[in-house]
Amino acid sequence: MLELLFLLLPVAVGYGWVMGRNSLRQAQRKQSSILSKHYYRGLNFLLSEQPDKAVDTLIKMIDLNNDTVETHIAMGNFFRHRGELDRAIRVHQNLVSRDEIPPAQRENALRELGRDYTQAGFLERAENAYLQLLNSDKHYINAQTNLFKIYQTTKEWDRAIELAERMVECHGDDNDILVRLAHFYSEQAALSLQSGDHEKAALELQKATQSDEKAVRPWLMLGELAIDRKAYQDAFDCLKEVAKRDISWISEAIPLLEKCAQETGDWAQFESILDQYGSVCAASYLAKVNLMAQRGEVEEATTMLYEQLRKKPTMKGFATLMRLYITQQKQDPASSSLAQLKGLVEQQMLQRPKYRCGNCGFSGRKVYWLCPSCKKWGVVKPIKGLDGE
Repeated sequence: MLELLFLLLPVAVGYGWVMGRNSLRQAQRKQSSILSKHYYRGLNFLLSEQPDKAVDTLIKMIDLNNDTVETHIAMGNFFRHRGELDRAIRVHQNLVSRDEIPPAQRENALRELGRDYTQAGFLERAENAYLQLLNSDKHYINAQTNLFKIYQTTKEWDRAIELAERMVECHGDDNDILVRLAHFYSEQAALSLQSGDHEKAALELQKATQSDEKAVRPWLMLGELAIDRKAYQDAFDCLKEVAKRDISWISEAIPLLEKCAQETGDWAQFESILDQYGSVCAASYLAKVNLMAQRGEVEEATTMLYEQLRKKPTMKGFATLMRLYITQQKQDPASSSLAQLKGLVEQQMLQRPKYRCGNCGFSGRKVYWLCPSCKKWGVVKPIKGLDGE
């Protein structure tokens, strides 16, 4: 009898395993059946143009199976792409509020919720969503990028500065962050100047120069600030830093340097700068030509300008050359025709853009430190070539 029991024991164990497996399969089939029932019901509501009922059905599914989180996120994105932002927010908000959802999936839902809020114009709520993602290893870059966009839209430069400094402290020096930080300080300085607080503006501009050693904007602003204070030598020193950072911007510094020379009478210092950059900047050699003409050296100025235009022709140079020819040949009947031609060239110059974005190609006649098209900082520069420098 005892031997028979030992023989039946493996059979009982095997029977128990088979029955348990069948029971598990039955439970899974039941769960799958319930899930499929809700899924197809929600899909039917969606196809029947009953999105509110579809959302309700989808939300019920989350209680049944957490594996459907990605489906919920995708469906919320679908609503957002259709412009149904209230429903997208409802779906993603429901996911974020669930404690039982794994952290990685909750972060994905939080990212999409931030996009929903941004598109809907709820920038404060979007900010709160992205702030929660700054500690995420996967999403912090996306979060900081969107936070910068929000602060740029709302012009909350102090918060943008705080975020940029936090990013540098947490993740080390990043060239893009440092460029942004310099512009944020410059924007803050511009606000200080508007309110008449020149000392605060100067401190903020100094921080801008320290944030990005290649930045030209704070040096231009420091030069203008020094001119307003009639500290012309300080203005000279600040404006000379522009070319050291980016030679493309020396054309913006030349008129300010000329104003310093007019106020101080120090034309020698101004002319030495013009000689240094005359070969790479039309504004430099044209300012030199004008100085020579003012001293009565019209023929020498004309010859110099002609040789320069042979190497690097520019519309501004041609207009100046025609003006010099008109000055020399006032009694010549052809001078009136030349004056008309000069007027046409100048009219054409007024219609041409002066600045172009090196990233997206946007162009215009006004300096935009933040490109209106691609929303990048410091990529718009003076145009080179025939229409520019």
